Amino acid sequence: MSVFSGKNILLGITGGIAAYKTASLVRLFIKAGAQVQVILTPAAKDFITPLTLSTLSKRPVLSSFIDEENENAVWNNHVDLGLWADYMVIAPATANTLSKMVTGNCDNFLMAVYASAKCPVYFAPAMDLDMYKHPSTKENFEKLERYGNVMIPATSGELASGLIGEGRMAEPEDILEFISKDILSKLPLRNKKVLITAGPTYEAIDPVRFIGNHSSGKMGFELAKEAANLGAQVFLVTGPTHQFVEHSSIEVIPVVSAEEMYKAAHDVYDVVDIAILSAAVADYRPKNVAAQKIKKHEAAMRIDLEPTKDILASFGEKKERQYLVGFALETENELANAKSKLNKKNLDAIVLNSLKDKGAGFGKATNKVTIIDKEQGVQEFDLKSKTEVAQDIFKTILKNINA
Repeated sequence: MSVFSGKNILLGITGGIAAYKTASLVRLFIKAGAQVQVILTPAAKDFITPLTLSTLSKRPVLSSFIDEENENAVWNNHVDLGLWADYMVIAPATANTLSKMVTGNCDNFLMAVYASAKCPVYFAPAMDLDMYKHPSTKENFEKLERYGNVMIPATSGELASGLIGEGRMAEPEDILEFISKDILSKLPLRNKKVLITAGPTYEAIDPVRFIGNHSSGKMGFELAKEAANLGAQVFLVTGPTHQFVEHSSIEVIPVVSAEEMYKAAHDVYDVVDIAILSAAVADYRPKNVAAQKIKKHEAAMRIDLEPTKDILASFGEKKERQYLVGFALETENELANAKSKLNKKNLDAIVLNSLKDKGAGFGKATNKVTIIDKEQGVQEFDLKSKTEVAQDIFKTILKNINA
């Protein structure tokens, strides 16, 4: 999974010969998992066709506020587009377009969208050597970067004029790599390591039977994905689950029993900065595990249980620099029980949810949580998707860490 996965990208293409490269750029963004909306300036249509770009992006290409050939066309709302985008890329950015970006001259649809964008904006200049070196161009570069835009430097090579020098737009692969590195460098959990535990544990009775619970592991997997999206290196220790994640920053460590989860979690705990234990670890396991399948008898069967090791408590005892978060699934006296667990196990925060709340608990796509920190601050959240819950949890963690 790349940093572009699931992201919305506005690609503004202006009227320069380098526009022909943008077909490859669209394809690379799509391959990286992004949704791409292409906007052409009127002049850009002389260099690349809307049909090519719409085919690659799987979206209609926009160029004006309305489709003048369709009297029933819906107005293209530049404000909505500016809010939709996670990132905006203007490539190629001609000298003319750069000047308009600096002065706020919105004489075409692309410039109106640019002026409305709330997201990071990247621009890749492309022009001839003398234009690139001109004092006014250099001044525009400086002003745009002061405005918060990010410049993707042009390279040297053969130019459309036949001259050889600086001004050639960066290649599509290099643009993608530049933006990716820039995004990663600004993520709040860059250079941090995070441990997440997820799913249930299965405690064997015999070779075919076990004691377990209904945890799907979805909450833990969503936490792992959010941590990775924020720039962290993630260790995801998970019990048996149908959940799946593929991300270069997530190392999945599968386990089955509570004892295996205890060992796997302790193997990495000393090197992590944040540990979130969302797994539904079995509190008890059979004291004796039968070597062969237990045959069915008419008489009742008795299974002696013994407690499993408490991973969360053991982490609280040895905690040094880690920010430690636990989960509490309660059915009664929810808040009081969660606060008690928070204090008893030396946690920095605890995430409480109740089986009484409709849409919360095991096997659901949603959850309704309350987050309590070690200062006894309480934040209650509405019912949300587990993806959104993971985002809320990390927003709270980052706020507390940076306080």
